[in-house]
Amino acid sequence: MDALQLLHTRNSAPRLRDPAPQGDDLDDILKAALRAPDHSWLRPWRFLTITGDAREKLGELFVGASQQRQQAAGEPTLDDAALAKLAAKPLRAPLIVVVVASVKEHPKVPEIEQLLSAGCAAHGIMLACHAKGFAGVWRTGANAFDKTVHRGLGLAPHEHLIGFLYLGTIAGSYKPLRELAVADYCQNWSG
Repeated sequence: MDALQLLHTRNSAPRLRDPAPQGDDLDDILKAALRAPDHSWLRPWRFLTITGDAREKLGELFVGASQQRQQAAGEPTLDDAALAKLAAKPLRAPLIVVVVASVKEHPKVPEIEQLLSAGCAAHGIMLACHAKGFAGVWRTGANAFDKTVHRGLGLAPHEHLIGFLYLGTIAGSYKPLRELAVADYCQNWSG
């Protein structure tokens, strides 16, 4: 697949199954992330890989964080079925890559540039996954922004969770891609 075809055909796949990228394939995919635009070579990102039983532990972390959020907001607790569904979310893919923006103090590189760099690293993972014949979906939601989840994953106070990349092999087929017109998003500026 050539580079433009890869860029034009990348699509999210929320239904995933084994196998997930591993070994040399996973190394190649993560190596692609390391080529993200990076002002001053700060490398403001790092990655956590979650597989096997660790996915169940992530589900437990999601449940605990959700319960804390509900309690703090004075909301009723979730019933057992809703808690079980929440706990099972990380089991929707055989591999989860957590993309973390590890922001560094720098006189010329503001936090926003570093967050965007980490986002580009995540996109690099998604593109490389597609190039290797795997599939994935980038997920966030309340747990991506929850400090309890951050602490549970070992994030430092200066770090941000950019997303959970659920990766594996597509189960089923891709949803149709919508055609987008470049002219709807790009205008000439003449000063």
